Amino acid sequence: MTKSSSTAPARGPIRRRAPLLVALAAAVAAAPLALAALAGDPAASAAPAAAASHAGTWQRTPVPVAKGDLAGIAALSDTQAWAVGYRLKSATALEAVALRWDGAAWTQESTLPANSFPQALAVRSADDIWAVGSATEHWDGKTWTTRPLDRDPAGRVVPDAVATAPGGQAWTVGRAMARSVKDGVPAVQLWDGTSWKRQTVPDVGTGELSAVTAVAADDVWAVGTSYTADEKSPQTALLLHWDGTSWKRITAPDPAGAHHWLSGITALGADDIWAVGGGSSTSGDSESPYAVHWDGTNWTATTTPDVPDGRLRAVGRAADGTLRAVGGKGAAPVALRWNAPDKRWEKTTDPGVVVRGFATVPESSRLWVAGIETRGDLVPAITRFSGAH
Repeated sequence: MTKSSSTAPARGPIRRRAPLLVALAAAVAAAPLALAALAGDPAASAAPAAAASHAGTWQRTPVPVAKGDLAGIAALSDTQAWAVGYRLKSATALEAVALRWDGAAWTQESTLPANSFPQALAVRSADDIWAVGSATEHWDGKTWTTRPLDRDPAGRVVPDAVATAPGGQAWTVGRAMARSVKDGVPAVQLWDGTSWKRQTVPDVGTGELSAVTAVAADDVWAVGTSYTADEKSPQTALLLHWDGTSWKRITAPDPAGAHHWLSGITALGADDIWAVGGGSSTSGDSESPYAVHWDGTNWTATTTPDVPDGRLRAVGRAADGTLRAVGGKGAAPVALRWNAPDKRWEKTTDPGVVVRGFATVPESSRLWVAGIETRGDLVPAITRFSGAH
């Protein structure tokens, strides 16, 4: 899922893409790839000393990719986790890879079909995994199979996120584009067990969806951004809800006179849902974290600290009950922790990498962040947060 950079301050979600992907995608387009299974490159980096945090530490875990990008990560347990991204093989060639964590180390489990460019990941089981990006792929435990998305009259569909749902369903969200991201409109598709089916969404004009979470088959939320024709007017956070019959737009609590967007969402229950993103003044002079909460009746904005370039990308709760959000702009990662007694977000030790993917671990206080090193030339990195036991 390659998202273009934009100089307009109203294009926050578009800028959250790693710029390297855009340049590389253009180069790769001129040189089709032949993917082949490799034994794996030397580890990208040694694990540095862990940094102190609230009741836990972030620790690097070496990965078998020396150069490239890791964009999606998901976990089933402390001994089962997956990450997807690509290995840069030359200036114009890459191969899409899937890594697996066995509780002790990351190893390469497989390569994905050519031109996959995986950017988001959803894992239901070890033999039921979805990866989406420039293509939509499914892993059955032995093989990756391309599952084409349904045609959309608005143009080419570019999925940004994927989530599994009860009954074998899966949802993917993103945008459909006729020519470029500037004319893109929000797009949603549903995997019904046999094929992807385009879903009808409210007409919100140009915009995109960046994240999706499924509470139940009839309770699904997607978040993103709705743009305006006049870039001097505020863009607004976009919230869509599926009730089992149709998608409806729900008004997001956007402060007046500012741009806001949503990039991540997690459902802790039908009446306990968190969405995060960023905001900026209409002049685009500064950015700040933005987080909202659903209590089953209303969405409300929550108090966030004043963190420069503090846009948030993802949110999740560990088994110890701690709610955390991560993100950042460029090489300035950010991490926040929810202070429930004081009902506000607090800045905490960040994972130390450019955040591309984030995952909680079921029944564990551990968290995963995948991305690239803040320094160096496209050095993939995965870091793990280990909370107090």
